[in-house]
Amino acid sequence: MQRDMTLLLDRHAPTASEARLAISPFTELLKVLGQFEVYECTPLTIWNALALGVKSERMLNILHIYCRGGLPSACEAQIKLWMSRYGKLKLQLIEEELQLVGDAGLMQEIEANHIADSWVLQRRSAEIWLIKREGRGFVKQELARAGYPVQDEVGYHDGENLAIELGTATRGGKSFQLRDYQRKAIAAFHRDRLGGSGVIVLPCGTGKTVTGIGVLASLQTAALIVTSSVTSAKQWQAELLDKTTISAQEIGIYCGKERVVGKVTIATYTILTHRHSKTGEYEHMKLFSERDWGLIIYDEVQLLPAPIFRMTAMIQATRRLGLTATLIREDGCANDVFSLVGPKLYDMNWKKAEDQSYIAKVHCTEVRVALPQHEQQLYAASAARQRLRIAAENSSKTKVVSAIMQQHAGLPTLIIGQYIEQLRQLATTLKLPLLTGSTSYEQREAIFKQFRNGEIKALVVSRIANLAVDLPDACVAIQVSGSFGSRQEEAQRIGRLLRPKQGRNEAWFYTLVTDQSKETEFALKRGMFMLEQGYLYRCVNEQEVLV
Repeated sequence: MQRDMTLLLDRHAPTASEARLAISPFTELLKVLGQFEVYECTPLTIWNALALGVKSERMLNILHIYCRGGLPSACEAQIKLWMSRYGKLKLQLIEEELQLVGDAGLMQEIEANHIADSWVLQRRSAEIWLIKREGRGFVKQELARAGYPVQDEVGYHDGENLAIELGTATRGGKSFQLRDYQRKAIAAFHRDRLGGSGVIVLPCGTGKTVTGIGVLASLQTAALIVTSSVTSAKQWQAELLDKTTISAQEIGIYCGKERVVGKVTIATYTILTHRHSKTGEYEHMKLFSERDWGLIIYDEVQLLPAPIFRMTAMIQATRRLGLTATLIREDGCANDVFSLVGPKLYDMNWKKAEDQSYIAKVHCTEVRVALPQHEQQLYAASAARQRLRIAAENSSKTKVVSAIMQQHAGLPTLIIGQYIEQLRQLATTLKLPLLTGSTSYEQREAIFKQFRNGEIKALVVSRIANLAVDLPDACVAIQVSGSFGSRQEEAQRIGRLLRPKQGRNEAWFYTLVTDQSKETEFALKRGMFMLEQGYLYRCVNEQEVLV
């Protein structure tokens, strides 16, 4: 353990496996560097562990047992400080009043630093403050950011009753059972006996949707499900109908052209944050109070936009479940997810899922492509932002895409990019269907169906393929351009390939990068993140592909 509160786990050590298991409840895996896995210990990881019942003494004992050279005294002192604050501040509902009750010393520190002042109605004593009812979430958020965890003991309401059970067989006749890790994730949601709130992290392709449905079935309550797209909403609807006893009449779709509210309603982040002007009202936010929801599920919870963050802070009496494959946010607001949705309850590492064959093994290759002479001249004369686009739309990438497709002839392939004109040219040259945000849902689904059935072997797709596209047979993805250095996007695009495959359970991800250009810097940032997750990138030049 290092003084910056990171831990380096030697993967070759005889006790590596048991040490990894021991520290996992109170640390966060950051990256993999050669033989070392790098974890970090933060106030949030410690508080989350305490919230889940891990004892302070156990955490310290584990570190004393496994730390080479002993646990540094400065690290131990810091962890003890974080631990000492946990449980000292509590939100309670007493005689219909929301009260912040706590240690007088901590309360004095908070008052002196003017933290969460705007939510305090009255300081009745050194240990009891009266809080505005609507401030329940905001107080927790502001205090957590300042280093003061609040234990929320106000509880949750049950919401409108819903009769729903998981089926033992799907309506298509196939047998259906929850996987072991899905059962563990659902059990983790109920660990506090109330089934309150929290985040479940599962890799793409491991059944996050089914896990969310399992939580819903265990609570038997009306639910609002918020997801990333109309396609994703329809997938949730199909899974609910296939794997539970719920009827079609009880499911409402609130996105696209549909505006139906049912006992289970599926909406998109886009429609909830829609307004007619920058200063206008979010007209669909009323959906959060449309029915007596007992559960709100945030699919792809890392996407939670600011307006919904605010709504989430206001509806703390409703049980909340966040589902995601990666909590990476480029704005650094991932911790707000924990403050407002709840602690991380279950996390399954990508490589662990791969080792157990729950997902495919993905081979990652970066192909460096030279700019043609005339594009080099244009690149040299352009401003920085325009240079990136010229590099991304490098016309030489087309022949490289064609060569890669020939190497994997017959395998279902996705060609993914950022710029529509580039994708349009690729689709025309390669005689392939093109899907973008402007493609109607009906067209999109018809083409996806042909792809799933094997009638179409390759598709050219825009950023719509980043999230919630159910194409389980896709074996090859070729990324021709991306969103600057977005780590989240790289993970999402590789995620399109992770569904288990027949045979050797393998898939191939290629990212095409213009050599000696601005694009290489962003590709390095994206690639480093995946390397840190344990994925290996092979870097080749275009000639090795074109041979």
